[in-house]
Formats: sequence, C-alpha cells, structure tokens
Amino acid sequence: MVQLVGSLRKELAESLSTCRVLVVGAGGIGCELLKNLVLTGFKNIEVIDLDIIDVSNLNRQFLFQKKHVGKSKAQVAKESVLQFCPTANITAYHDSIMNPDYNVEFFRNFMLVMNALDNRAARNHVNRMCLAADIPLIESGTAGYLGQVTVIKKGLTECYECQPKPTQKTFPGCTIRNTPSEPIHCIVWAKYLFNQLFGEEDADQEVSPDTADPEASWNPAETEARAMASSETDGDIKRVSTKEWARSTGYDPAKLFNKLFKDDIMYLLTMDKLWKKRKAPLPLDWHQLESQGRPQGEVKAVGLKDQQVLGVWGYCQLFQHSIETLRSELQAKGDGAELVWDKDDAAALDFVTAAANLRMHIFSMTMKSRFDIKSMAGNIIPAIATTNAIIAGLIVMEGLKVVSGELESCRTIFLNKHPNLRKKLLVPCILDPPCANCYVCASRPEVTVKLNVLKTTVLALQDRILKERFGMVAPDVNIEDGKGTILISSEEGETDANNGKFLSDFGIRNGSRLQSDDFLQDYTLLINVLHAEDLEKDVEFEVVGDAPDKAPPPPSNQEDASSVANGNKDSAQPSTSHAPAEVDDVMIVESEEEEEEEEASSSSAAAVPTSGTKRKHLDDETGEAAVKRPRTNQSHEAADADDDDDDDDDDIIALD
Repeated sequence: MVQLVGSLRKELAESLSTCRVLVVGAGGIGCELLKNLVLTGFKNIEVIDLDIIDVSNLNRQFLFQKKHVGKSKAQVAKESVLQFCPTANITAYHDSIMNPDYNVEFFRNFMLVMNALDNRAARNHVNRMCLAADIPLIESGTAGYLGQVTVIKKGLTECYECQPKPTQKTFPGCTIRNTPSEPIHCIVWAKYLFNQLFGEEDADQEVSPDTADPEASWNPAETEARAMASSETDGDIKRVSTKEWARSTGYDPAKLFNKLFKDDIMYLLTMDKLWKKRKAPLPLDWHQLESQGRPQGEVKAVGLKDQQVLGVWGYCQLFQHSIETLRSELQAKGDGAELVWDKDDAAALDFVTAAANLRMHIFSMTMKSRFDIKSMAGNIIPAIATTNAIIAGLIVMEGLKVVSGELESCRTIFLNKHPNLRKKLLVPCILDPPCANCYVCASRPEVTVKLNVLKTTVLALQDRILKERFGMVAPDVNIEDGKGTILISSEEGETDANNGKFLSDFGIRNGSRLQSDDFLQDYTLLINVLHAEDLEKDVEFEVVGDAPDKAPPPPSNQEDASSVANGNKDSAQPSTSHAPAEVDDVMIVESEEEEEEEEASSSSAAAVPTSGTKRKHLDDETGEAAVKRPRTNQSHEAADADDDDDDDDDDIIALD
C-alpha cells in the first residue's frame, strides 16, 4: 500500500524536503513557480534575479506589491513566498546568473535547475552550466497565450542550443538612414538617435544620411555643396559627430530638430535617384511650426494618454520636453556619462515616440501612439498572468518526475492558444535526443566560421563572434599553429594590444583552426576559419550550416498510433494582439513585422506531433525558449479550418 503525504507518495515527499533546487528568474513565471514549489513541498530553494521591481510588473507578478517598487525581485519574492511556507529554507541572490561566482561547482550543489528567464544570453549560459555540472534543467517560456516547458539532461536530450536559432532580423543601414518605408524603420532610427545623442555611440547606428547608399547615383561633392547651401540660413550646421555637435549646441531642441528633420531631409532630397519611384520626404522647420503654434485643423487628442496619437506640433513639444529631461539626467551623471535606452524610462520612451513619429510624418506614414511605439521599440507581445501560472505548474510537474528519477517519462509540453482537433490545449511530446553536430553539447564541439581574415579584427572575433554569437562569457583563444599562440586572454589587459589587429596579422588564413575556452562555462569550442572576401555588404561573418530564418516545409510522416500527443496532428493558430502590455518578460519578435496590423506580433506554436517526431528549437533573440516545429502530415486545409487567419501553420515563434 502506497503511503501518501498530502497528495504525494511518502518517498517523493521526503525527497522534496531534502533536495536543493535553483530557480533562475523571479519575474512572471518565476513568481508563480516559487509559490508552486513551496506549496508542493520543496523546502530548499535558491533564487537569483538581477532585476528590481517596476510598476509595470504588478499586473502579473503577484508576489510583488506597490510598496515593493524599486526593490530586488529575488529578495521580495523570497519574503512573500515564506508567508506561504515559513519553514522553507530560501536563499535569494540579487545578482546576474552570469557572474563568475556562480561557477560549475555552484551548480553542482543542486539536484535540479529551473529557468524562468527572458533573454537568450542567460538561457544559453545556464544551459552550458547545467551541461558542465551534469544537472537536469527545466527550460520554459511564454508568449501571450502560448507556452512551452521542456527538460534538458546531458547525454539524454537536446540541449537548449542543439538547434540553431535565427538571429533577430535587421535592416540595411541605408534603409534606416535614407529610405524608411515602415514605421519600424523610423522607430529603429529613433532608438539609434537616442544612443547617438545620449548613450554609447556606435558607428553601425549612424542616423545621418548615408552617402554610400548604392541606390543613390549622384555626385557626393556636388550634393554636399547643395545640401550645405540649403542650411546656411540655419546656423551653418557642419556634418560632424552627432553627439559632438549636439553638445556644442547645449542640446538645444530647436537646433537638434532642424538638423534632424530639416537639414538632413533636404540633404536626402539631393539624392535625386532615391525619389524617382518613391514619394519624397517633406522637411519640417521648427521655427515655422512654432510660429503657427497649434496648426489649424489639429484636433486635441482624446483618450488614454499612451493611446493618443498627437499632431505634428504635439510631437514637437514632446521632442523638446524629452530632450530637456534627458539633458538634465545626463548632466547629473557628470562628464563622460551615458544613458542607456530603456523602454520603461518615461523620458527615453517619450524621446523615441516623438522622434519616430516626426520621421514617420516626414516620410508620409501614419503616426503611432506611445503605446504602439513602446510595443514595437521593445519588441514585445503581451505577458498574460494565466499563461505564466499554467507554465509554472507544468514546470513543477516535470520537476517531480526528475526528483523521482523518472527522466524517461519527462516530456516537452506545449500550451496552445486554441484547442487542437481533439480539443486539447496542452500537448506533450517525447524529448528529442542530443544533436550530434551541436556546437555546445557534442563530445567535441566544433564550428566553421566564414569571415574575411584581412578585415576581421581580434576584438570583432571576441565580441561579435565568440561572445555575441556563441554566447561565451570570458573566452581564451589559442591558434592551433604548433606554437599555441595566444590570441585572446580572459585576463584583463593581457592581450589588449591585439584587439585592433586583423586576424591575418597573426598568420590566420583559410583553414586555420582556433581553440576557444571559456573556463567559467567549462566549455571548449574549436573554430575552423573559412576565409571569404565575397560576404554580403554589412555581413561580418557567417556560421557555416546555420539554420535559415525560415525552415523548409516539414516532410510528411505516417501517423503513429502510439503517439504520446493528446490530439490529432495539428498546429495552434496564430494569435494577433493589438494591445501589448508594458512588459519585458515576453518573446522577441521579428522587428519588420511589428507594424500596422502586426504591431504586437505573434506566431503559431507547434503542437501535436507523432511519437518520436523531431523538433527544431528555433528562436528569434531574443529571447527565449523556442517552440519546436513538428514534422507532420497535417494539411493546411485542416489548419485553416481551425482559424481562418492562419496563413502558415508552420510559423516558428520564440518564447520568453
């Protein structure tokens, strides 16, 4: 006869009271998860989160109250959860999980790690730490009404990085700077402008007209003279660094306005070829608009502040007010200080809202509300409390299997927005085995990177390839040249002299091999260099064998009667939300699709595959536990019958 303690077997209840678990993240999913853990019987819990509580968190992160705003999420979550179970032993860390203090030995202290994160970099890192420590990891994510939970165990299942994920789509610089055609182009430009004026300057985020635009067939010298002549009546603005010029004016809103929305636009108009098949932009003049005051016919905006769409002069005033506020914040920080873009910072969001809308007006686009701008600038869709609660419950259920030693019964579980043909919202799927070619969990991780050794610097290799693309924290790189030449050292200052040199300066050429070690992650990656001088413009490197942004159509399979799925082979239909909440723990979507009817964006989650079906972890940035793609023989007709709005039941979304 089985003895029970509450609803659990006695042996399992005893295991829960003694095992140690780590929860990474105390946000939307994390709050629900911590509450579920203590109520289930887990007694020894450690939680880590770097964030502090914001007002926008209070609508779904129920462990927090208004009085907690500005305090550590991890610490407040601990205090709130102890009210449910005062005997629990909970340790809270207000810190980043990527801090070197949390090394492999730290992870080995736990029987189980549970992720409740909202960004890809941290997910990649925890994935590698759990692989190195050989500790089971439960990964999870939500996106609106969609969700997913999966279990990762070294040697038994796919790791989080087994399937390559497409990078977040970007836009050609000349489109952003010269020929925006969609609201998102103007929003990206406005975010770039924020950094150029108040943040860390990045040459790749220049906002002035791109004189190297290949589409503009014109004489640069002649055009420069014509453009400069057009601005002689407004202070003879010279084309120097945007920040340098702004500082020289004391961040004067009128002068900034005329440079950005008058002089630069007039400069663009001199690129005649750009406007042969496009509607030409219409420059704005601050003094002219100011003299008009409130232009005749401009109706006073009504409704909620964030959902109002102001007139041109209204955005001029918002532009002025936000610049004055940001200028004061910058001055208060002292010389050399920089501001960081944050969609939850009122002044920063006001600035981007005003600048983006003024540019939209200039290029004859429909202007957007502050609410819409925030959703697009932050690349977010709504976070829904109920979804977080369901996913948190599923995490605990999978956790009970892990603690019981029943890894073979663990599943990847999808939460869909619509029931499938068998009227199921929750769809369990068999876990996939490790990918033999994974550059993280394979026995000898190895990749081939195509780049131009004559143009790629050591710093670009370190920052853009090793850290940004391959998720390393502190890489050490040796050249396999028989001498073990050290190219990059994680010891501060040891190889700084190499940063500005090109790879070719160290004898690296086509076929060279580099060994990169990250001792924090206990991770070694061999890199085969493939020299190429024919990379596309603005492409620094390519990882050979990377998955495309859109996977090919899945092949059909015979239906397996023994499928573990709850329903017929089907896909949840896409949800389209037009009112994204002001949140940050949600999926990152493809920016260029976040406009007009797709401003809040969403896609379809895979569901109900056959037993043993292979799924691809594909995920957009950022972000994000990715929903897998099933290989099924589900017809588009069947999918369309479930939701007429579904154009493609094979869409892939990224979940956070």
